[in-house]
Amino acid sequence: MAKTALVTGITGQDGSYLTELLLEKGYTVHGLIRRASSFNTGRIDHLFQDPHEHGARLFLHYCDITDAANLIRLLNEIEPDELYHLAAQSHVRVSFDQPVYTGETTGLGTTRILESLRAVGSAAKYYQASSSEMFGKVLEVPQKETTPFYPRSPYGCAKVYAYWMTVNYRESYKMYASNGILFNHESPRRDARFVTRKITRAVAHIRAGLQDKLYLGNLDSKRDWGYAKDYVEAMWLMLQQDEPDDYVVATGETHSVREFLVKSFEHVGLKWEDYVEFDERYMRPAEVDLLIGDASKAREKLGWQPTVTFDGLVALMVDADIRLLEDQQKGVLGEVRGTREFG
Repeated sequence: MAKTALVTGITGQDGSYLTELLLEKGYTVHGLIRRASSFNTGRIDHLFQDPHEHGARLFLHYCDITDAANLIRLLNEIEPDELYHLAAQSHVRVSFDQPVYTGETTGLGTTRILESLRAVGSAAKYYQASSSEMFGKVLEVPQKETTPFYPRSPYGCAKVYAYWMTVNYRESYKMYASNGILFNHESPRRDARFVTRKITRAVAHIRAGLQDKLYLGNLDSKRDWGYAKDYVEAMWLMLQQDEPDDYVVATGETHSVREFLVKSFEHVGLKWEDYVEFDERYMRPAEVDLLIGDASKAREKLGWQPTVTFDGLVALMVDADIRLLEDQQKGVLGEVRGTREFG
């Protein structure tokens, strides 16, 4: 019998890849989106183009994760077999500027969903999108499921709260609730405010003569970067297990922002030093210097492993941004030379 999944944050990078995966596996997928003055469904619009293939099994609902009453109503209507909670204020730097909002959505939003599931007596398997930012000022290298948390941002703090609420509901109410502690995962669908996509997008524009400079903050931060499409498969695998559990999902390699920068510019035959300048406004009040994950548990219990290397990820993203710009140039250019985004 075909399963039904409910996905919060369906319009984001992970939500779009996860939705593709679930539809390919025969699921009916319901996604929650926030009502806004403009549509933000670009990452999933292609799934509605052929209603006979996917569109007939994909449904969107207006709902904010701060609205418990609407969550309960939709859970009663949809009766999902699986719920993937991906929605959050997910930008670390922005969380310093909006700490209360970040706590309200990223932290308490998780509690509202868990409590709504409990209130309606749902048997849905629950996936919580936890984050490597919970490790923050790392107390162990590499980081694994038993590594103590030491968050260094309001976002990290909110994710720690959400993590432990997921564990609490699992142990208190015997709910099937699993945490996926995902390390950084990128793709051509990454929001351009995040440093990897900001870099690859700038490389495409600089190559085309449409941008002069790229402004960045700390180039020495080290991250464990993987491919988002690989990581959503790990999410799905977690909810196919007999028992709920918590898993680190990572490549086991760490690379600096500088390395990502060098590889991106080298891919198009340019020297990054000619175009990149430091701007302190991109620095965080408290930095996370080194993240590297040990995904041994996910490999052994889930049979999961990454398929895209660091170099392959960089090339994939740069090539995708070059193609995107070429497509835009065939229409109307909406870019401004030297554009700078803060926040």
